[in-house]
Amino acid sequence: MKILIVGLGSIGRRHLKNLAALGIRKFAVQTRGRCPLPSEDLPPFLPADTLEEALDWQPDAVFVCNPTALHLETALAAAKAGCHLFLEKPVSHSLGGLEELDLAATRRQLTVQVGFQFRFHGVFRHIKRVLADGHLGKIISAHAHWGEYLPAWHPWEDYRQSYSARDDLGGGVLLTLCHPFDYLRWLIGEVESVQAIGGHLSGLETDTEDVALVALRFEQGAIGSVYLDYVGRPARHTLHIVCEKGRIEWDAELGGAKIYADGGMTVDFVSAGPFFERNEMFRAEAAAFLDCLHQGRPADCTLNDGIRALEIALAAKKSLEKTALEMT
Repeated sequence: MKILIVGLGSIGRRHLKNLAALGIRKFAVQTRGRCPLPSEDLPPFLPADTLEEALDWQPDAVFVCNPTALHLETALAAAKAGCHLFLEKPVSHSLGGLEELDLAATRRQLTVQVGFQFRFHGVFRHIKRVLADGHLGKIISAHAHWGEYLPAWHPWEDYRQSYSARDDLGGGVLLTLCHPFDYLRWLIGEVESVQAIGGHLSGLETDTEDVALVALRFEQGAIGSVYLDYVGRPARHTLHIVCEKGRIEWDAELGGAKIYADGGMTVDFVSAGPFFERNEMFRAEAAAFLDCLHQGRPADCTLNDGIRALEIALAAKKSLEKTALEMT
C-alpha cells in the first residue's frame, strides 16, 4: 500500500511513524514550508513539492494533515484522483464544498475516515458500552472541560503563527478543540440546538476566540455543555455524565473513569492501563483505517460524522458572534 501524507507538522509526523509501525513501507510526503522538527527519526519517504506531483505517484490513500483551511482543497483533489482519505479534524473551516467531497467519495466508492481519536480510547469505548446497556438509566446531562495553554502545545514553533491561533487558517478553540462535539454526539446522540458565549478573552496574541462555553441540547432530551480554552495551566480535560441511576467521571490526568451505579452505591474504576500512552489512540485509529481498506467496510468515524461535528462547532461560533453583537 502506498500512503501520501499531506502536511508534516506534529500530527503528520505522528501518522507517518504509526503507519510505519503498522507495516506500511511506501510513503510520500507533501508539505508547504520547512518543518523545524528533526527528520532523522522519520521513516524514509518520497518528498513532493506540490500536491499534483504527489498524486501523480498514485497513492492508495492520503492522510490530510495540513492546516484546517486547506483540508477541503486537498481532500477534493485526492478524492478526484481516486484516493481513500484519512481526514484530520475538523474536516474544514466551513461547510462549503463538503457536499462535493461527499459526492466525489461516494461515486468512487472511497473510504473516508475522520481523525477523532477519542473514539479509539479504551475508556471511552467502555463508557459507550455502559451507556448503551442502560444500567445507569436515562442520560440527563454531560459536561466536557478542556483547557490547555496554547503556547505550550508546540514549543518548537511560534504559537502566533500556528494554524490554531490564526483565523485565516481555521483556528480558534471551537474548531481546534472540537473533539468533545464528536465524542458527546457519539456517546449520547444527535445534537438539536447549540448556544455559546466567549471570545478572545486572554492576552494571547491570536485573532480567534480563545475561550468558549457551549450549551447543547440532545435530541433524546439530555442537555450538555462544553468548555474550551487556550489558557488553562496545567492542562485539564475531563468529562462528567449524569444519568438517572448514577454518573460517570473521566479525567485525562488520572487516566481513567469512575462509574457510579445503583444510585451511587457501586463504584467501578475503569483504567486505560498503567502504561497507557496518548499515542495508542492515534495508532488504533490508523490501524482501523487500514483495516477498513483491506476489508472494504465503512470507516468507524465517517465523513458525515466529521461534518456533523463541524456543524456544531460552526453553530457555536455563530452563536458566540451573535451574543457579542447583542452586548455591544
